[in-house]
Formats: sequence, C-alpha cells, structure tokens
Amino acid sequence: MKNISILGATGTIGINTLDVIARHPQHFNVVALSANIQVEKLFQLCIKHQPNYAVMADSHAAEQLQLKCQTACLDLTVLSGTEGLETIASLDEVDYVMAAIVGAAGLLPNLAAARAGKRVMLANKESLVMSGQLFMDTIHQHQAELLPIDSEHNAIFQCLPDQRNHDKTAKMAVRKILLTASGGPFRTWKREQLHSVTPEQAIAHPNWEMGKKISVDSATMMNKGLEVIEACWLFDLNVDNIQVVIHPQSTIHSMVAYNDGSVLAQLGNPDMRTPIAYALAWPERMESGVADLDIFSVAQLDFSPPDFSHYPCLQLAYDAHRQGGYATIALNASNEIAVEAFLSKQIGFTDIPRLIEAVLNDAPSGSANTVETILQQDQASREQAQRYLHDYQYPASNTHH
Repeated sequence: MKNISILGATGTIGINTLDVIARHPQHFNVVALSANIQVEKLFQLCIKHQPNYAVMADSHAAEQLQLKCQTACLDLTVLSGTEGLETIASLDEVDYVMAAIVGAAGLLPNLAAARAGKRVMLANKESLVMSGQLFMDTIHQHQAELLPIDSEHNAIFQCLPDQRNHDKTAKMAVRKILLTASGGPFRTWKREQLHSVTPEQAIAHPNWEMGKKISVDSATMMNKGLEVIEACWLFDLNVDNIQVVIHPQSTIHSMVAYNDGSVLAQLGNPDMRTPIAYALAWPERMESGVADLDIFSVAQLDFSPPDFSHYPCLQLAYDAHRQGGYATIALNASNEIAVEAFLSKQIGFTDIPRLIEAVLNDAPSGSANTVETILQQDQASREQAQRYLHDYQYPASNTHH
C-alpha cells in the first residue's frame, strides 16, 4: 500500500489522480489533500477520500474548512499556508507526492518533498523553470524519485532508456527530443487576428481540459516554452537538442530521436490519467480508465514546425534558457502577471509577450543557487511586471495596434 499526498487536489491533475487511485484501492491510500481557496470542493473530497490531513493555501479558507469538517465530524488535521503544504509533502508516512499546484506557489512544497526523499510526481513545471539546478540537485542528494506528469515529458520518459540504470552511453545515443504541441486554439488564425482574442476564446482548448492559466499558456505557447526548459533539466539535455513540433491531433505526446535513425513515439488519447497512472505504477503499468486509442478514427497525423513570429512566447522561453541565470525566473514571474492581467481584461492577448519581454530585458545575469535568491528574483520580476502594467496602461481592446 502506497500513501499519497496530493498538492492541488481540486485542479484537473488532482481530480484525475483521485480517479486513478479510486480504481486501485488495494494499492493506494490518500493521506493528505490540498487546495488554494476552493473550500467546498476540498471538503467534498475529504468526505469521499477520508485523508488524515487537509491544507488550504489561504488561511481564511482553512478556518472555513476546519468548521465544515468539525460540523461533519470528520477526523482530520487542517493546516494552512506554505508551511502546511511543506508538512504534507514531507510526512514520514507519505511515499508519493503528486505536485500539482499551479505556478511558483508549488516550488517550496515540491522542494520539501524532494528533501524528504519522496517519489515526486511533478505536474508543476515552474519548479524546474525557476530553480532547475537547485531542484535537480535536491532530488539527487536526497535520493528522491522524480517522475514527470506533463503528458509530453511523461511520453519522453517512456521513450528514453531505462532511467534506473543511469547508463551514460545509452543517454549519449539520444540525438534530440521532439516535443509535440497542439498549437492551441489560434493555430490557424492570421497574426493580425490575434489582437482581438478574448479570454473566453483563449481558455477554450481544442484537445485538453485544463485550468484557465494553463489554457492561456497553451494558446500563447508559453506552456510549451516552459516545457522546453523543464525538459532540459529533467533529461539533462541542451536546449538546442529539443525541437517543438506542432501536432494538432495531440495523439503523439512526444518523440525521442536516436543516433541510429530510430524515433520512438508514445501515443494515446489526450487524457491525463495515462501519465498519472504511469507515474503511480512505475516501473510497472496499471489500468487508468483511459479508452484504448482507435488509430483508425484518428486516421491522420499532421506535423509542422512552429512559427516563432506567431508564437513569440515560445521564442522568449528559448532565449531565457540560453541566457541562463535569473532569466527563466523572470520569464515565469512576468508570464504569471501577464496572464492574470489578460484574464482580467487589463491587457490584450498580444500584449502578453510584450510585457514578458520588457521584464526579461531587466533580468540580471548570474546564478540563483538558493531558495532565497530565487524567491527574491521572482518577487522583483513580479513587481517590475506590475510597474510596466501600470506605466503602459494597456487597453484591453488593443486599439494601440
């Protein structure tokens, strides 16, 4: 029986994880669940899954949850804030941690899980974008296991040589990674049409069910840019060995090209329960609830290179990783601010990369080797992004274009 903490239990990854776990009650036990401010949702999950701990990131929300649990005579410990998240990520009785908190907020609890030597099932790419070297060093030093949950990175993990033997010669045979991307909902739009994109249009992803922030990132392809950076750290590869491929069907989740001309691909229906089940069962496999892929109904697979002028956020991500130092922290922080501003209609869709680029240009050189310096730069970049927002007074209508 494996004991599990789920960080971000009310989000898409969290709900799908609980769905997979519920199919294997003899193998998995939910010890802890967390949410940000969704009190009622987490309360219902606590009733259903009976964890020992529940954590709300927001302290006021934690008080509300505590009251609900007492009224319902639920026997569990309610914690709050980053400290509460770090606690459930590092509990002695926990074996696996599903790291599914969106954004920079996931960094500290994910590091806590790594320091505690857990199997970290990483669905939070920002941890590696912000603190790649530090995070990977922590994983290795404490002999934690790191399994990627993003469908693309999970596909790559499945197509690479067995990660347990650490065989450098097998690793050297990898020529490049082909990271697939749907291209988002505006793949076929003309560039001049992008000025008029609304938040409602941007969060309607053609293939995947995702939260608002990640859906906007998919539309700008910043999501893929963050995944490029994440792949560099996860698989110890140079950014020039990672090629993004537009594949609108989202059937091939990624590919690995080898030096003998072989290309291995992982295929499946676009359903996050596949990578979740793989990470839970690894090195075995188990039933996930996902329907078998019907290749005859798919019938056709299309591939094309990305147009960086159509997806400037993707170019900015490549540039930030090459720049190194604090650049990727600035990239992530400014993107979070820009997406928030777009969703609240402060700025237009095409202003997102402009704001990010402005903040990136201010990023200092040098390396962020400690949690403190990483968080300081994250905060500085957010403040800089807010200043640009205030100074530019971007109208949501994009009339300035």
